[in-house]
Amino acid sequence: MTEKLETLRDKASVRWIALLLLALAMFCSYIFMDILSPIKDLMMSTRGWDSTAFGTMQGAETFLNVFIFFLIFAGIILDKMGVRFTALLSGAVMLIGGLIKYYAVTEAFMGSGVEAWFNDHLNYIPVFQELGVAPFYKGMPASAKVAAVGFMIFGCGVEMAGITVSRGIVKWFKGRETALAMGSEMALARLGVATCMIFSPFFARLGGTVDVSRSVAFGVVLLCIAMIMFIVYFFMDKKLDEQTGEAEEKDDPFKVSDIGKILSSFGFWLVALLCVLYYSAIFPFQKYAVNMLQCNLTLVPGEGFWASNAVTYIQYAIMLAVAACSFTSNFAKDKSKKILLMVIAVIALVIYCYMGYKRGTAETIFAVFPLLAVAITPILGNYVDHKGKAASMLMIGSLLLIICHLSFAFILPQFKGSQVGGVVVAYILILVLGASFSLVPAALWPSVPKLVDEKIIGSAYALIFWIQNIGLWLFPLLIGKILDKTNQDVIAQMNEGIIDAETAAVSYDYTWPLVMLACLGVAAMILGIVLKAVDKKKNLGLEQPNIVEEK
Repeated sequence: MTEKLETLRDKASVRWIALLLLALAMFCSYIFMDILSPIKDLMMSTRGWDSTAFGTMQGAETFLNVFIFFLIFAGIILDKMGVRFTALLSGAVMLIGGLIKYYAVTEAFMGSGVEAWFNDHLNYIPVFQELGVAPFYKGMPASAKVAAVGFMIFGCGVEMAGITVSRGIVKWFKGRETALAMGSEMALARLGVATCMIFSPFFARLGGTVDVSRSVAFGVVLLCIAMIMFIVYFFMDKKLDEQTGEAEEKDDPFKVSDIGKILSSFGFWLVALLCVLYYSAIFPFQKYAVNMLQCNLTLVPGEGFWASNAVTYIQYAIMLAVAACSFTSNFAKDKSKKILLMVIAVIALVIYCYMGYKRGTAETIFAVFPLLAVAITPILGNYVDHKGKAASMLMIGSLLLIICHLSFAFILPQFKGSQVGGVVVAYILILVLGASFSLVPAALWPSVPKLVDEKIIGSAYALIFWIQNIGLWLFPLLIGKILDKTNQDVIAQMNEGIIDAETAAVSYDYTWPLVMLACLGVAAMILGIVLKAVDKKKNLGLEQPNIVEEK
């Protein structure tokens, strides 16, 4: 009897290094995804964007994925060409889109022939205009149009990267700690949100002068780093296939009938619809969250040390300490060490929150969003791996989502004028929302392999991402339109010169957009209840653990 060859995948340290490479690439892409979100007020005051233009540009990220069906093609490419090729392709596409978006917000673009052309063109898009889904409109600033073009291209790359990373994790962790790996990847990647919230405004205001292009340039540099991570992963993955003798997925030809197999699964549809509802209540909110806090909190800008560049670096270092200690505590086998790490994490979090309060900036307050998720996502992933209960977790996540958005809409505004009270309430709600967000990757994504055949997992993820992208295109646009429609008095005062653009940008009433997002949470919770019932009836295995103990 021949002894089984130990591969890279069998070595825990090596497969977790592979995961780290994928997670770092997504970390960088998450930063660029929201690079303009914390500086919406600066885009309005320096580039003349209104909320509709901002929302249209933000929604453009998923336009090609939804209406040109690029994500479907991405899934086919992944199934035919494999993880390695698709990872490199996604990195290159993200970088190209990032460079275009960077040019759109530079001073060089303003007054250029390109700006003139975009002002005069793309004001009417046949068919799309009639359907009300055009990515541009008459009166949309040229810089927003070109930024939208770049964001569309970036969106193709980042969503392709998303399904590729999911497939890569399944490849390296199948039969092992799949949920823990996916949860850990998303926990690290979501630190990109906090990094973006802290450093995007920092670079935009660096040196005492406002230049929004510096923020985007920072994001482009990180996309270059993401490309390097994918290149290193390429060689690791290639070595694995050489050891196992497995051919890349391209040797197993894709059939159109495969999509039919996926779509015929009722469980798949429930998971996909729950995904689009849940993510539509989170990602679009991220793009407006900082401005929402600016409009609802009474903040006193920091002075002296609290207004210096040094405090930014110190606060970010403390944030990393929170993330590192809380994350590694999940893997500490010694109980006393685990407790010590958690105590350090809690103390560091309190210090971070105090610094955010003293700095008096909305972006540093919202930056706590992913920190609780970093701490509990591995716990939840490990629980799903060994105990199951994925569908139940999705229901709990939806309930927390509803509570948070309704609290943002109706409770937080009541603390306007209270510097301490408003900030405390904001911190609590943001941390709970982040915890809610952690339930999805830990429970939902590892459930997909239970619903479809292994050879079409790439296509299944692509279809889910495509359905999800419909919401990620629609809801940033809807939020922007609702804001302009329900705040016409603010817009009128700005147009009449009663208030300036800077004041108008932080004077919006966010009640109705938040109510809309809460309704998405209600719909997601109903679907979660149905999913649990269907799982029990059809024995889909969603409530069962991912790791099957050998007898």
